[in-house]
Amino acid sequence: MKINIKIQLPPLAKSTAFFLLLICLVTDLFAQNQQDTLRLFIIGNSFSQNASAYLPQMAKENGKTLVIGRAELGGHSLEQHWSYVEKAEANVDDPKGKPYNGKSLKMLLGQGNWDIVTIQQYSFLSGDSPSYYPYANKLVAYVKTLQPQARIVIHQTWAYRSDAKKFGRISEGQTAKNQEEMWQKSRAAYHLLAKRINARILPVGDAFEIVATNKKYAFKPDLSFDYDHPVAPNLPDQTNSLNIGYFWNKDQLNFDPNHANDAGKYLGGLIWYSILFNDDLKNIAFKPQRVSDDLAAYLKKVASKVVRKAQDWQ
Repeated sequence: MKINIKIQLPPLAKSTAFFLLLICLVTDLFAQNQQDTLRLFIIGNSFSQNASAYLPQMAKENGKTLVIGRAELGGHSLEQHWSYVEKAEANVDDPKGKPYNGKSLKMLLGQGNWDIVTIQQYSFLSGDSPSYYPYANKLVAYVKTLQPQARIVIHQTWAYRSDAKKFGRISEGQTAKNQEEMWQKSRAAYHLLAKRINARILPVGDAFEIVATNKKYAFKPDLSFDYDHPVAPNLPDQTNSLNIGYFWNKDQLNFDPNHANDAGKYLGGLIWYSILFNDDLKNIAFKPQRVSDDLAAYLKKVASKVVRKAQDWQ
């Protein structure tokens, strides 16, 4: 964000003291645009854990102070998170209202003042817009009651890998036909939510889709692998995948086309870092060891492109 400052100097400007005052004022104005300390609270699930996994490393290498609070439970939707709030508000001693390691959302949010609070939908429901309501609105209102100074930011989750056996729900009883439709429907749902609650989006899902449709870097299923009769420890070629995909667990071949692998976590982290800290990704030197230099450089370009297109803070 650029700030243009035009100052017409009066005769008193010849005074050394006046010049020092101007310098202090200008320095203060620029400092206001720097986000060097961030208290971030995340309401989500494994997808938010994936996207924020490398955020601490990125912040640390650039001298940022980052404090993260988490209310994350695997596979949980906005409706489920809200249901725990209702239980805790009805009976503060009800253990069903304290699913976050024995604590309620109110208890966690009460641990200091938070600058940013993120929310997201369960990935399987992300393309089904009606599933967001009224739970998202109620959660946001609840957070604002407890943390009125906090900004609400929406984490836009990603579509499943192109070879997934099943994609997310887009309406009652109907799932997306493929990765592209899941991304389109979830993107529309997240943007509608952002408009309704006046919040900014962390467009991780858009970044995943750019990679998934790139001619050079898109993941392509390995058609030569014998999926019906796999032999450990052999795996199909999964070059450039952003998702975990196939992996061996003892003598069992498992498949996870949904969650992010190191490359996907890196891409998500780049977007979270750049937007939340308002910092250029050229300052990021960190990369996961298992992500090649070539792929990491490409992911940084994708993240920078997506961030540039993202709307300004509301």
